[in-house]
Amino acid sequence: MSSFTATDHLLMARALRLAGHGAWTTRPNPMVGCVIAHGEEVVGEGFHQRAGGPHAEVFALQAAGDRARGATAYVTLEPCAHYGRTPPCALALIEAGVARVVAAMADPFPDVDGGGFALLRQAGIEVEVGLMADQARALNAGFLSRIERGRPLMRVKLAGSLDGRTAMANGESKWITGEAARADVQQWRARAGAILSGAVTVLADDPLLTARPEQGEFLPPLRVVLDARLRTLACARVREGDAPTLYLHDPALTAPALALAGAEFAAAPLQVDGRFDLTAVMALLAARGINEVHVEAGPTLCGALLQAGLVDELLLYIAPLLMGDSARPLLAGLGIETMTQTVSLEIADTRMLGKDLRLLLRPA
Repeated sequence: MSSFTATDHLLMARALRLAGHGAWTTRPNPMVGCVIAHGEEVVGEGFHQRAGGPHAEVFALQAAGDRARGATAYVTLEPCAHYGRTPPCALALIEAGVARVVAAMADPFPDVDGGGFALLRQAGIEVEVGLMADQARALNAGFLSRIERGRPLMRVKLAGSLDGRTAMANGESKWITGEAARADVQQWRARAGAILSGAVTVLADDPLLTARPEQGEFLPPLRVVLDARLRTLACARVREGDAPTLYLHDPALTAPALALAGAEFAAAPLQVDGRFDLTAVMALLAARGINEVHVEAGPTLCGALLQAGLVDELLLYIAPLLMGDSARPLLAGLGIETMTQTVSLEIADTRMLGKDLRLLLRPA
């Protein structure tokens, strides 16, 4: 079993921080960071910036130049071993003459999955795997979900009052939370591959469903509208801007012959009750290379996703106000009647955003 040094931990932590810089731009690829060092001296570093562009190892090797020879390369994910849109990074490390590669984890992508490590070892390079693996998995939880489970990671965003209400009985909800919380939501939207909502929400709010972070480069997430009967086509704001829009509809319907700028249509299977088969919807999005789905929808759809066991994270913003028992709930349709039926959640993160509290929760 490998015995990693304090320097190994320090430099892998640096590589993980670098990898995180690509959170808004690398999809559908994973985020990867690389640090090349002689002992504690860093001679090159880099991160994967966008799909189709150079990988983290290439940037780090370019920065290191001849000093890569005999060095240790710290990578947050197994170097690739196949020719895709770029040449194999494992070969680049071999050609540069690195002596040792420390990787946080293997890459489960079928075209890699151990192949990169095998190439490195065949070339006589020392390879050690598993340093800060939990942090590396958390960094790329969406990518790993798509590859290993065949579905994206799903994050449901909710904003409510202290008494668990999201809107008044007449639908009024602007604004429950403050500016800081609303700006934070844009950060989460920007990292998602898709922003998903339902027909009821689109009809009621005519939302843009776009990411609008205050600064930073990002790839516009795909806007996904679950609309079995295609009732929302008159709500044009969801098609405005550069972000693409996908309408999922009943297979019995024919997609409109009318061309709608920025819009695409796809059939998704329904259940016997006429509602979407949400597991099939997630598989459909995974097939499109979506790693993370950010859900902003009404209580019925959010409740259905939770009931279906598809919610990986709940992003809950709580405002310090009371809205009363006639206001609309956070989630609907859970059918909870006894304490044994309650849904247990684990708190992964808490922070204050202005006057509002943000909780990141995961089903226990």
